[in-house]
Amino acid sequence: MTELLIVWHSRTGGSRQMAEAAHAAAREECTATLRPADAVTPDDVLRADGYIFCAPENLAALSGAMKEFFDRCYYEVLGRIEGRPYALMICAGSDGAGAVRQAARIAQGWRLRPVQEPMIVCTHAQTREQILGQKPLPEDDLARCRDLGEALAAGLAMGAF
Repeated sequence: MTELLIVWHSRTGGSRQMAEAAHAAAREECTATLRPADAVTPDDVLRADGYIFCAPENLAALSGAMKEFFDRCYYEVLGRIEGRPYALMICAGSDGAGAVRQAARIAQGWRLRPVQEPMIVCTHAQTREQILGQKPLPEDDLARCRDLGEALAAGLAMGAF
């Protein structure tokens, strides 16, 4: 059976909700594993057939904890996962474009293959209180996350990727 690994990082709950929504839908289609970035091992990455990476944008860049996951696992997986499919989900306060560019460049360095357009959920958090506060996401954004998780998992299960 195929396995989808969903790696996430979140400080204020938005990215966690997105990853959990994708996971809930994906597990209907294939084996789906949901792991926080700091708990993912190179063996987890090697075992998976595809990936969803979900993180917040912090200061126009990918969150440090997600970047650390990529850095920590890189040499152990290099040359062993080329061409595997991935999708990207970013939770941002404004536009998310910086985090998307950075994560896509990292995935290119890992030699992964994007199979979905990056998803950005914008919370419009602009004040100190909004930025630091928990991010309850609207149902329509969570539905988009479920759709992405289901589509990637179904593609893996069917051998489309």
